[in-house]
Amino acid sequence: MSRKVGIDFGTSNSGVAVSDGRQVTVLPIDRQNVIPEVVKSILYITRDVHGRSPVYVGQEAIELYYKHNVNRLRRFVKQRAGEVEYFGGDMFYVTDVYVYVDELQPGRLLQYIKTALRSEDFEGTQIFDRYYSVVDITALYLGSLKQRAEDLLGEPLSGVTLGRPVHFARTPERDRRAEDMLRQAAEQAGFKTVEFELEPVAAALYYELSLDRPQNVLVFDFGGGTLDLTVLRLGDPQRREVYATGGVDVAGSDFDRTIIEKRLLEHFGQGQVEGEAHIRELIDAVADWMVLPDLSTPIARQRLERAIGRGVAPARLKALETLIFNDLAFSFYNAVEAAKIELSQRGAALITLQEQGIDLWELYTRAQFESDIQDYRARVEAVLLETLAAAGLEPGQIDAVVKTGGSSNIPLFNELLAQMFGPQRVKSTHAFSSVAAGLGLRAAQGRRFA
Repeated sequence: MSRKVGIDFGTSNSGVAVSDGRQVTVLPIDRQNVIPEVVKSILYITRDVHGRSPVYVGQEAIELYYKHNVNRLRRFVKQRAGEVEYFGGDMFYVTDVYVYVDELQPGRLLQYIKTALRSEDFEGTQIFDRYYSVVDITALYLGSLKQRAEDLLGEPLSGVTLGRPVHFARTPERDRRAEDMLRQAAEQAGFKTVEFELEPVAAALYYELSLDRPQNVLVFDFGGGTLDLTVLRLGDPQRREVYATGGVDVAGSDFDRTIIEKRLLEHFGQGQVEGEAHIRELIDAVADWMVLPDLSTPIARQRLERAIGRGVAPARLKALETLIFNDLAFSFYNAVEAAKIELSQRGAALITLQEQGIDLWELYTRAQFESDIQDYRARVEAVLLETLAAAGLEPGQIDAVVKTGGSSNIPLFNELLAQMFGPQRVKSTHAFSSVAAGLGLRAAQGRRFA
């Protein structure tokens, strides 16, 4: 009988784990990464070669993207995209629609794939000659993880326990739709049986291995896409109980976007392009990871060059043009994220990006960061109190607060937890692999948590 695995499909990072029900192993799924047990949730789809479209994930995808794209040549050609029907009074006619396509584009990099599952606006995207739905994109990524795990284990995988956030979306209908899409993607990737477990519950299962007595535990799962909270009774597998769950759409990607919006847009002309509505739209789009790669059109370049020719913030708009047309968006976002991570250890960090036509240098302090995300802190505190109230417990009745997820290391939120529960009760676990480990346990045990 083939083995089942647990997969933590995260917004920023993912992991795969196997277990015999007692011991658990997080697989070194990405040997090119600094931490092999962690694979970045990044997908790079290249052009068809002999009838197939090669797909790359994790560090391999990043390195190949840089090799193929940064400072490359572009050549736009006009292609028919379809037709539009016009109705007006007694008039009706059909007209063709054309778009400009870069025929030299070697591949498309997709980041924050999981976020698309709960998006109300994003249904899919055209990549070269094929349209990929959100399910298709997710299936490609999960299929790559499955293949890597099978290569490591030397046997086929028939089933998977997938982690999911407490709330995929704000409404029950959207939440069910997101889970259904994730199930379809896993089945499309080749898994015959698909089960789900809440990500904070999975982290709790892994933490429970360290317990020698029952505890009331709050799991604080703060990753790249959401904050998930679960209050549980752990330590006696026969008397486990979930008291309450909660969550909010606040996480690492929101902080990255906030840093860009509040501190970095002026490097690209914000505040210096009055009366230039189209240019302002380009500047505002810098903070949106899904939009920026699609801005490299001939029309956008013409508008930027005309504005620069008129003397409108020429140095800043040249930096914007370089960011868009030299495929530096991914480098830019990585620089912002790296600075955010560094602020968890230091009082200040440099955000830099030097390329021909762009020379960004911004000293960013922890005090500035904490000021910029105060509204998020208030939302996190509110959902903590709401979840405790739903559990019927006071902060003093929580024996341990178990942190997991990359954003759980941000000092501002560590201080909040310490103030609410006492610093001695705040426990750190493996930030990037504890959920995967718990899902591996859950897959092996084959039963729900409680």
